[in-house]
Amino acid sequence: MAEDPTVQGSPLTVPRHVAIIMDGNGRWAEAQGLPRAEGHAVGAESVRQVARACRALGVEALTLYSFSTENWSRPADEVGALMTLLHRYVLNERGELLDNRIRFRAMGQLDRLPPFVREPLFELMEATDTPEARMDMVLALSYGSRLELTDAMRALASQVARGELDPDDIDEGAVSAALYCPDLPDPDLLIRTSGELRISNFMLWQLAYAEIYVTDVAWPDFRRPQLEQAFRAFGARQRRYGLTSAQLSQD
Repeated sequence: MAEDPTVQGSPLTVPRHVAIIMDGNGRWAEAQGLPRAEGHAVGAESVRQVARACRALGVEALTLYSFSTENWSRPADEVGALMTLLHRYVLNERGELLDNRIRFRAMGQLDRLPPFVREPLFELMEATDTPEARMDMVLALSYGSRLELTDAMRALASQVARGELDPDDIDEGAVSAALYCPDLPDPDLLIRTSGELRISNFMLWQLAYAEIYVTDVAWPDFRRPQLEQAFRAFGARQRRYGLTSAQLSQD
């Protein structure tokens, strides 16, 4: 999918919440004759660079689809390499996140992560949860949106069973409040790298009105220039939320 040249002159409009499906690590590595794990390692540097750029540009929340529930079915050596890489990232990024006042969070079936990953992960979340934090960075780990919605429905059903919630009071707000990170605003922009045209069971509820930007650039090659291109494309869109252009013009 070629980048739209018409957005080059568009203003750099910074979304409040950016969600990214980081796709193409393995294919990027294979295309260069490298092991798939090498693509994930280079992709980790893209995470670092994009997080820095989002923080500098004023993004309030960045959510990265890092490891899905379906990814557990990948070859054991690749899963092991990903867990080792995640462990290394959690240990190495503490100073970077604290210095840049980034609150680190994770959502998903975190209990499925191996202890050598899970323990420093929770420690890093606690260390960066400070009043001085200026941006939330969320890793979706062992995550699937259908699972998230199932967990939310189960939580609401438990509240009803305990007499704490009337079924007639279950509305969109109640469902949103039962999701994994209910305090975050819904994403304004979803970016998917490597050209795939699907959302892959990612934040199905929260992405209801997000603008979608797809680029052929694989995640290991996605850095600040590509992020700014996505923001310019976002700025060229008209977000109507079900209204007509004429209604928006009148407002």
